[in-house]
Amino acid sequence: MTETQEAIKAICEDVKALLCYRNQKYGDSALNPTRIFSKANAVEQLLVRIDDKLNRIQKGAGLLAEDEDVVMDLIGYLILLKIAFKRQEPKI
Repeated sequence: MTETQEAIKAICEDVKALLCYRNQKYGDSALNPTRIFSKANAVEQLLVRIDDKLNRIQKGAGLLAEDEDVVMDLIGYLILLKIAFKRQEPKI
């Protein structure tokens, strides 16, 4: 593997560990929300979370360089969104 491929593998492992940790800690709330107040489906709720993260990045000068957690959160939400889209596909 090249150095870049090793870096890609390491970052993907970090994201996987973060997502699995949060799923264990908080339950499956991102993909199976409790819907106490909002009746939006998982895709719509994830899009709102992504919008919120992007808004924070836009409003915070230099936030990307200073707060890697925002980047990891955004990557994680995009992965969860991909899972949610896949779960919405009609079963043939």
